Amino acid sequence: MKTPDSEKLTLNLGFVDLGRIDLLVRDGFYSNRSDFIRTAVRNQLATHADVAAQATTRLSLELGLRVFTRRDLEAARAAGERLEIRVLGLAVIEADVSPELARETIASLTVLGALHASPDIKTALSDRLA
Repeated sequence: MKTPDSEKLTLNLGFVDLGRIDLLVRDGFYSNRSDFIRTAVRNQLATHADVAAQATTRLSLELGLRVFTRRDLEAARAAGERLEIRVLGLAVIEADVSPELARETIASLTVLGALHASPDIKTALSDRLA
């Protein structure tokens, strides 16, 4: 399974804002609407980078991609551990993880970004998602 490198978002903009974006695209400042929106988001994230870094540290978030395999969770179960997962980025619970194994081994799950897991896993952990 190839892990995606981005997540699709949908947003609503007023017609005037959309027209202004189209003007900038037409005049060559941006290659398309998505390019403009990605640039705007990156600029805002850069503006607030210090606050985000402090919150990441304060909340003990793992940054980036974190994949949880059946082997990882079985090892946690064998060690008598329950995981408190905190990820800023993408958390993946692989398809071969059963809902029962996930419930036995994951005490809490906080994902700021995206969680890729089967619908059964998401349902099994719904009371543990923060």
